[in-house]
Amino acid sequence: MSTEYDLRTPPPRSATDPRPDPVLALMARVTPFLLRQSARRKRREPVPVDRSLRLVVTEVRHEAEDVVSLRFAAADGGPLPGWHPGAHLDLDLPSGRRRQYSLCGDPTDLTTYRIAVRRIEKGDGGSREIHEQLSAGAELRAHGPRNAFAYAPGGACLFIAGGIGITPILPMVQAAAAMGADWRLVYTGRSRATLPFLDEIDAIETAGGAPARVTVRTDDADGVPTPDLLLAGAGPGTSVYFCGPPPLIAALRDAFPATGATGLHFERFSAAPVVDGTPFEIRLGPDGPVLPVPADRSALSVLAEQRPETGYSCRQGFCGTCRLPVLTGEVAHAGSVAARRSDTNMLICVSRSATSGGRITLDV
Repeated sequence: MSTEYDLRTPPPRSATDPRPDPVLALMARVTPFLLRQSARRKRREPVPVDRSLRLVVTEVRHEAEDVVSLRFAAADGGPLPGWHPGAHLDLDLPSGRRRQYSLCGDPTDLTTYRIAVRRIEKGDGGSREIHEQLSAGAELRAHGPRNAFAYAPGGACLFIAGGIGITPILPMVQAAAAMGADWRLVYTGRSRATLPFLDEIDAIETAGGAPARVTVRTDDADGVPTPDLLLAGAGPGTSVYFCGPPPLIAALRDAFPATGATGLHFERFSAAPVVDGTPFEIRLGPDGPVLPVPADRSALSVLAEQRPETGYSCRQGFCGTCRLPVLTGEVAHAGSVAARRSDTNMLICVSRSATSGGRITLDV
């Protein structure tokens, strides 16, 4: 008895055939190589994406007492990223300081950005640096735009601006007017000489051809306004947008529920005051200097004095820009869990030591 095989295919192998299966042999040689390649891919560090902007100052203009506006264009001459009313830029100043400024130009113009800066003589130095050192032709690195104070069109709106707080409010007013929305603006400050962009606000109101929508109140002529006066136009269904100093924010929040308005949206242009704080210490690295943090200051403000390049943005604990790893110490966490990411990180703008007089060692 004989068996015929098709010579185009190998004959079947018996269980006792000592010859290796060619497919299994190939897999035995290739598999270690594939595993090594997979391990290398897993170990490969992700390449960070640089989303910063290179900007050049094209114009510096006096807008009001101690207020200048700056216009920027892309250093490469290309279009700038789009933005919406309420957005801001993070600017890296020549000193290394990073500071945040609201965009107050035209969102449809992607050839330039505009910001306005009030000089704060007793501030942390950022505003003085801009006023004294920046001129047309200067190049800066920026990040953004980002928006934590977005304007949501729809329904009646009351806009309230305190001094330089007009910067995020102005594009909102322009957008509301362009859409034919029912809007009002209350603009308050020490005197008319200190209020920037009055001419632009007058032009918006004039172009609308409607009854007076803008109220300008100054302390020297009208006295310091009460929250009830500022919120007088906030009836049921009205959205209120406010930007100004922290004490006025607190007063408006207390008075707001009685108005029956729909929502209160606000942005600070300075950090919220520290209340009920306790003193503690921060150490900069395992062998670095120890800095005392008084009860009425944040760890961020103390660290920024020593290291002006310290990054921060919202100063309210929700953006995560100031997040630093903690090496030792117990932290009383505050702010957004998402911004903190883990309990081994600290939002130095709002978090403190869990014990009075305690010490937090930061990985900086």
